[in-house]
Amino acid sequence: MKEYRWATLGCGEIAKQLAENMKKRGKTLYGVGNRTHDNAVKFAETYGVEKVYDNIHDMFHDDQVDIIYISTPHNTHITYLKEALKSGKHVLCEKSITLNSQELAVAAGIADKNNLVLGEAMTIYHMPLYRKLKEIVKSGQLGTLRFVQMNFGSYKEYNMENRFFNPNLAGGALLDIGVYALSFARWFMTEAPDQVLSQVKFAPSGVDEQAGILLMNNQQEMASISLSLHAKQPKRGTVAFDKGYIEIFEYPRADKAVITYTEDSRQEVIEAGTTDDALLYEILDMEKAVSKESDEMYLEYTTDVMNMMTRIRNDWNMKYPEEG
Repeated sequence: MKEYRWATLGCGEIAKQLAENMKKRGKTLYGVGNRTHDNAVKFAETYGVEKVYDNIHDMFHDDQVDIIYISTPHNTHITYLKEALKSGKHVLCEKSITLNSQELAVAAGIADKNNLVLGEAMTIYHMPLYRKLKEIVKSGQLGTLRFVQMNFGSYKEYNMENRFFNPNLAGGALLDIGVYALSFARWFMTEAPDQVLSQVKFAPSGVDEQAGILLMNNQQEMASISLSLHAKQPKRGTVAFDKGYIEIFEYPRADKAVITYTEDSRQEVIEAGTTDDALLYEILDMEKAVSKESDEMYLEYTTDVMNMMTRIRNDWNMKYPEEG
């Protein structure tokens, strides 16, 4: 496979993990850009990055760059996606990939026109455990999918200026943690839900603090999702079939699941991959897609999830400043 040069736009915690996972392959990031230039310089010194961009827009026009990883706030993604894709760069973008389905359609259209790979850094689509579980599901040994249940809750202090609650940073539970829960449900459901119901509790800043979501598709597969940014919940996913159910703890970066069979309550432990390599799996899948060795970026699932989140926020009449 060709050696690809990666650049990261943003140098926060995720970018650090990206650099560390690059090192596991004996490689380094080629370039880094950040709104605060001093932070980019420190990042480059720490991780041996060759190029620091004085102007982040120079990254998009650097002929040496093949793939750009975007990890800036949600509401900046579409601007950077359009510029990167129009400049011929493949892009792996942090979740939530855009604010809404309209933005995603624009970005996907540019990628398609320029024969580029656009992917969301959704770890659920790349961790070996989820792929192994999907193989088990497809084998038929668990029978027909009936119900997916997801819990995801964090306790964040009430600071309306931080990224979790600030509407000017596209805060709220849905785009921050709900995207994981919906991606989990979509991974196991045989088709996208066409029925979506929800309830929401807003934070004082006006973004969604807590929500309950019910989904159903044409196959009558159902899902129930509970989200909160101000109440801790176990990060637990349950996928129930008529012959057994799967339990996954500490998702999304899970490496272990337990299957309980309905007939005799027998349990089977499924293990695959390792939590510490979550970003490495994303890197490898992205490079395989760029090289056309395989395409496992699952943009179609990303699109289904974004359509659901857009529909849900429309039902709540909740818009971010960028959306008018």
